[in-house]
Amino acid sequence: MRRVVLGVLAHVDAGKTTLCEGLLYRSGQLRTLGRVDHGDAFLDSDAMEKRRGITIFSKQAIIQHDDVEITMLDTPGHIDFSAEMERTLGVLDYAILVVSATDGVQGYTQTLWRLLERYQVPTFIFVNKMDAAGADRAAMLAQLRRHCSDGCMAFDDPDELAAQYEDIATLDEHAMDEYLDGETLSDATVQSMIARRLLFPCYFGSALQLDGIDTLLGGLQRTTRQPDYPQDFGAKVYKISHDSQGNRLTWLKVTGGALPVKAMLTNARRPPEAADERMNQAPATEPWHEKADQIRVYSGAKFTLSDAAQAGSICAVTGLTQTFPGEGLGFEPDAEAPVLEPVLTYTVIFGQAGVGNSGIGSADSSATNSSGADAKKSSANATNALDTHKALDTHKALVALRTLEDEDPMLHVRWQERLQEIQLQLMGAVQLEVVQQLMHDRFGLDVSFGPGGILYRETITQPVEGVGHFEPLRHYAEVHLLLEAALRGSGLQFASACSEDVLDRNWQRLILTHLREREHLGVLIGSPIADMRITLLTGRGHLKHTEGGDFRQATYRAVRQGLMKANSRQQCRLLEPWYRFRLELPQDLLGRAMANIQRMSGSFEEPQIDGGYVVLEGEAPVSEMRDYTAQFNAYSHGQGSITCVFAGYRPCHNEAEVIAQAGYDPENDLDNTPDSVFCAHGAGYTVKWNRVEDFMHVDGGAYIDGVS
Repeated sequence: MRRVVLGVLAHVDAGKTTLCEGLLYRSGQLRTLGRVDHGDAFLDSDAMEKRRGITIFSKQAIIQHDDVEITMLDTPGHIDFSAEMERTLGVLDYAILVVSATDGVQGYTQTLWRLLERYQVPTFIFVNKMDAAGADRAAMLAQLRRHCSDGCMAFDDPDELAAQYEDIATLDEHAMDEYLDGETLSDATVQSMIARRLLFPCYFGSALQLDGIDTLLGGLQRTTRQPDYPQDFGAKVYKISHDSQGNRLTWLKVTGGALPVKAMLTNARRPPEAADERMNQAPATEPWHEKADQIRVYSGAKFTLSDAAQAGSICAVTGLTQTFPGEGLGFEPDAEAPVLEPVLTYTVIFGQAGVGNSGIGSADSSATNSSGADAKKSSANATNALDTHKALDTHKALVALRTLEDEDPMLHVRWQERLQEIQLQLMGAVQLEVVQQLMHDRFGLDVSFGPGGILYRETITQPVEGVGHFEPLRHYAEVHLLLEAALRGSGLQFASACSEDVLDRNWQRLILTHLREREHLGVLIGSPIADMRITLLTGRGHLKHTEGGDFRQATYRAVRQGLMKANSRQQCRLLEPWYRFRLELPQDLLGRAMANIQRMSGSFEEPQIDGGYVVLEGEAPVSEMRDYTAQFNAYSHGQGSITCVFAGYRPCHNEAEVIAQAGYDPENDLDNTPDSVFCAHGAGYTVKWNRVEDFMHVDGGAYIDGVS
């Protein structure tokens, strides 16, 4: 039997989960048909999903249809949970993109299409809600070809499909040769074209009415094929979760060989001596070895235990504590950084609901009726109790949020020692409410969140060398790093250009590990650095006094010292997130919308007229657009629609203003100091960052002055 992993994607409210329900029902997997609005859908099993009527967590179900076994993954449709959706794309063999006939191809639908192209996932399209008034099949097909691909072809009518063979053949040279020979195309040719993303079969129907479901199932059975898998073991981790008993589940797809239960798994792929010369493959974390205690095959909320997971199957494994979404096991490399990421950061606020229960309230009230000395003592005790209570809440919340971060690494939970507060990153208001509810339901903690702030990043424009030296008594390490600007959106890259004759290979690998293990902050406002390449130039250790932690300190200080030098030369830049927006509104409101975009420092393309409505697309800073949805809905009186999706980072449009408001002093940030420590006369002493070159022990080379 063929195994196929199929993901279902859509903009929110397009009917994605309803389609999944219909596929399960018509294939015989469900006896009764559930509905999202009734709260009894098979895949929306979480209590929050039932209350909200939306998919929050990706779920899987097994469909047996003729000779194919389909593992179907239902993904979230709301943009706030797009990271959960994107994590599943790396394990899909095929996808169904659901488009609402009443809404058409929306901005987020196009984002999904681009993601499917990035991950090279062969795609079927199901146009839903064709029973709605005004639904036009021909218009929808034309829109799909205009916004997605010329390869979008109707597959739900056999006679129409046969008439389209010539059009399909024009998409591929081999297919054209076959068509010219017999004026038809074989199933194998069609399968090949779909698998190579040249052809995108389109089906039309109504999932709620079960119209078009059987045709779609037949098309999946006839035109999909199982990928070829190697004999060696490989697997891709795409999700981490916890069951109701607290067991940690690692969700993965086996992409080669087989995974037997009780097998020993590891993240070590090759011995250190096999790493390439520049150390780009140095591990970011220490190797681990853990046993796969259970292999669970889920369908909805229920699972069965399996003795082994074969190549092409999706399973959840218990017993693994150090895996993360996007990790590759066996021959599989780790996944690239996701395209969709949060752009807002929030601060955790603790309520005072527990204060009265702890006796603090009674202490405060009794203080007003006591003598002066007793009152002061009682008040001090109350203050201490309140501080202790807050500290306990902070610790509990941090532990709980770390658990949620384990499941969703995009939360980026951080404890800000300088501000004494917890910060995390979220996609928007709906995800914020979900995290708040999870904290209450799973951990018994009632928290709220401060107003969301923009998640800025920092980078540099010219090469600069950073030097870090750490030499308190009986410790020694010196590190020289070259910091260079990289392509926008490339993140951070690390390499080594240091000879092993100068610095032992193990020390070099340790330095690269320290570069990867921490989120390094810039010196403009203390935001994370991005779009940089950091190369180890040289360094020095001591046979007797150097310990691993010494190179950690020297590495951190080298990064900060380089950034401080770049800033002194005005070569640091602040980056801000931008939105890609799509506005649909009546023509008489176009002038107002265009004026608003210009006022927000944004840009737009030529407006597209569609009947009495106009479509305006463009880009603008998140900081300017974050509250614009409410304004837009107000002046359009509900007659328009707005969609915003993350479009990457660009130079900040009001950099000086943001820096002034932040008031960040990098030299007073002791957790991220740019200064170095040297030793003389048996004692360590601090050297300011701008004088380190006068004291360093190793010649850094040609980039001391920031020029080659």
